[in-house]
Amino acid sequence: MPGQTMTAIRIAGGKGPAAALHPETVARPQPGPGQILIAVRAAGVNRPDIAQRKGNYPPPPGAPEGLGLEVAGEVAAVGPGAGRWRVGDAVTALLGGGGYAQYAAVDARHALPVPPGLDFVQAAALPETVFTVFSNLFEIGDLKAGETVLVHGATSGIGVAAIQLAKARGATVIATSRTARKAEQAKTLGADISIDVSAGDFVERVKAARGADVVLEMVAGDYVAKNIEVLKPFGRLVFIAFQAGSRVELDLMPVQRKRLVLTGSMLRPRDADEKARLAAAVEAQVWPLIASGAFRPIIDSTFPLERAADAHAYLEAGDHLGKVVLTV
Repeated sequence: MPGQTMTAIRIAGGKGPAAALHPETVARPQPGPGQILIAVRAAGVNRPDIAQRKGNYPPPPGAPEGLGLEVAGEVAAVGPGAGRWRVGDAVTALLGGGGYAQYAAVDARHALPVPPGLDFVQAAALPETVFTVFSNLFEIGDLKAGETVLVHGATSGIGVAAIQLAKARGATVIATSRTARKAEQAKTLGADISIDVSAGDFVERVKAARGADVVLEMVAGDYVAKNIEVLKPFGRLVFIAFQAGSRVELDLMPVQRKRLVLTGSMLRPRDADEKARLAAAVEAQVWPLIASGAFRPIIDSTFPLERAADAHAYLEAGDHLGKVVLTV
């Protein structure tokens, strides 16, 4: 395939508003040792893509410069030592970048088979979201059956996955949303308690429910102190994003008194071996939940690849339930 090209989405000027996204003709990547080349059929759109577009989340060293952290499609070519994959296999994969394109090269260990019964759009909504939720809720947050988790941003792609996976693993779920409609949607996904924060603060509702063992936090700002207030002794506050800002003034005495753990993680900068370990864990523990029907990806809307700018604008407006996906 040397010399072949493809369409990919680039950012005019290197950073900018959603309208800066536009299709370009670029060189098609080639799979190196241990890699596969995926003919992309769908690519998930995520908040980190928006942050990168704005210039706030540069790719880690060695990652492709383009946007897009998760795709699904068919294996188009296999590099030396790529293991289990063969040309034509239907896969979904976690990328370091470059998913908004017709083709993407990826470490073969970061690809998983498309679960039976799912199409490419549904499969493309899985890797970035499920890897993040699984890692932060169950590995870092150590959420156990019988415990209570507080999930903020309940109707986001992360939120709808966290609600379903926590319920599937036997936890009680308290969810927060910013409108009554979203709170009702979170309830239909399995949240035991669903709170519309536009109608009142979540603190008293969560305390009335005897508090939370784990908080999955993507808001931050003034939510941090409130999360600490509702956490039970030995509770875990797990940060995955800072939509309201990462700098806070905080009284740490409750952390010490209740013996809390404040932690967090980022998925994209992790090294290749760690992502491979996480992919294997997700396949072993989450893929069976998809097969059983206990968890399913929720797709809000799709946009053709060439309309990536519209997809970003729609996601930023914040009125979605579940994932926004580009189709190729």
